[in-house]
Amino acid sequence: MTPIRILDGGLGTSLEQKYNIKFSPSTPLWSSDLLVSNPDALLQCQSDFGQVPVDILLTATYQISINGFKNTKTPAFPNGIATSEIPQFLEKALTIAEKATQGSNGSVALSLGPYGACMIPSQEYSGNYDEDFDSQESLYEWHRDRLQLFATLNDVSSRICYVSMETIPRVDEIVAMRRALDSVPQLARVPFWMSCLYPGDGTTLPSGESIETALRAMFDSKIADALPFGVGINCTKVWKLTSLLQIYEKVIAEMIQEGLLSGWPALILYPDGTNGEVYNTVTQTWDIPDSAQGVNRTPWEEQLAEIVRGTESRGKWQEIVVGGCCMASSEDISRLRMILATKQ
Repeated sequence: MTPIRILDGGLGTSLEQKYNIKFSPSTPLWSSDLLVSNPDALLQCQSDFGQVPVDILLTATYQISINGFKNTKTPAFPNGIATSEIPQFLEKALTIAEKATQGSNGSVALSLGPYGACMIPSQEYSGNYDEDFDSQESLYEWHRDRLQLFATLNDVSSRICYVSMETIPRVDEIVAMRRALDSVPQLARVPFWMSCLYPGDGTTLPSGESIETALRAMFDSKIADALPFGVGINCTKVWKLTSLLQIYEKVIAEMIQEGLLSGWPALILYPDGTNGEVYNTVTQTWDIPDSAQGVNRTPWEEQLAEIVRGTESRGKWQEIVVGGCCMASSEDISRLRMILATKQ
């Protein structure tokens, strides 16, 4: 039987909906802003997921960037937070995640979003980057510089169990992130996964590139020494997972047959916790587009559990890690865990 482990849910949307935390262009770190402004609320929100309990908890670092700190103005940092000051907040992110999983034996995963997640407005849904970071080399340097900040933390490689490179909208960024991780020895040996998103109704990345191109870049040994232990899908509507997984499984099977992979990796699934709503980056609201008007209204956790069980029954993946992304609350994750536990 394929092992199934539970991941947490949407941190930013949980902070907004349950703790009335508001984000705007004036908080360029988005949910990571709480590392500066309200670490107590962050701990409380992450502890909600820790108490589910989840098996893996992501750190509140998805939208961390040097520029985001520079543009974060507070009474203590009226001119913004200098690069030399950033590690103290990254340490706080790890400490909070560790506290949130105390007593549950949950593992901590370092969350790293794409460059587009740090733009204003965010661009991971489109992959449309500004001219300064619109190439593989510039993206490599940006991700390397950010990873080097995490490398300064004490015992970082033993405190995190995974590195999560998530919501990647472009193949050149997949390559850049792998190269960047390889260049930071303190993190290069930590198991990592890479996940992409599939907005709209199609089965391509936001860049228009194919799933096959993305997966082959993730496992190309010529790009970097370290290979991901898992691949996945996040920030995507749950009803799309079945068709996307058909392609994922076809491509992985072909790569195994070609001798490019020795076996099946882990699968990481954390779709949006919605039933068709789409995030509008302009209005910063969740809207239901015309194309989603007849979408299955079966509870999200039941839909996802059915997909996980169907995937498990095919017996291909080494393991399945499943949770939620935007709009998936700790209550949603708790129900998901309960459904999967009772159907084993």
